[in-house]
Amino acid sequence: MKKSQLDHVLRAARRITGETRFIIIGSQSLHASRPDVPDTILMSIEVDLIAQNERDRTEWLNVIGVDSPFHETFGYYADPVDEATAVLPKGWKDRLVPLGPGDTDGATGLCLDPHDLAISKYVARREKDVVFNREMARLGIIRRDQVLDLLDATSLSGERKTTIRGYIKADFAIRRKRL
Repeated sequence: MKKSQLDHVLRAARRITGETRFIIIGSQSLHASRPDVPDTILMSIEVDLIAQNERDRTEWLNVIGVDSPFHETFGYYADPVDEATAVLPKGWKDRLVPLGPGDTDGATGLCLDPHDLAISKYVARREKDVVFNREMARLGIIRRDQVLDLLDATSLSGERKTTIRGYIKADFAIRRKRL
């Protein structure tokens, strides 16, 4: 999804919900901290959104969700989610990054810090998440030490954290080999 498409979804979300602030928790959150991020890493066609102030209005976004006329017309859509959708480290809300200016009709996107995003994707561990995190490591978007520190601040079992530490180390080992 390109930034202009994300702006379009935010405009529509504002008009539907009356909200002006949305939390973006998926891969599209990279648009805030890395506006120059290559399209190859942002291949997803959905943006995971939470209406920040009136959380119950998040559901209203299904009108521009998957298989909606909006999706069918434009080829991308909003995915209304809640805070339980992603496992995130403690303090993630304090690290939200505002989305840069755009044609959003007054809507503001508050995006995950890339390191918080990486943690959520290491926990989810779907194939697309594996590829995404490897690319973030390869491109230098995330730093190994910061991801490991945030892993320690994430509510997971010790065994799960050990497994994820292995994934993180492997992703950064691949980066060193490619450079």
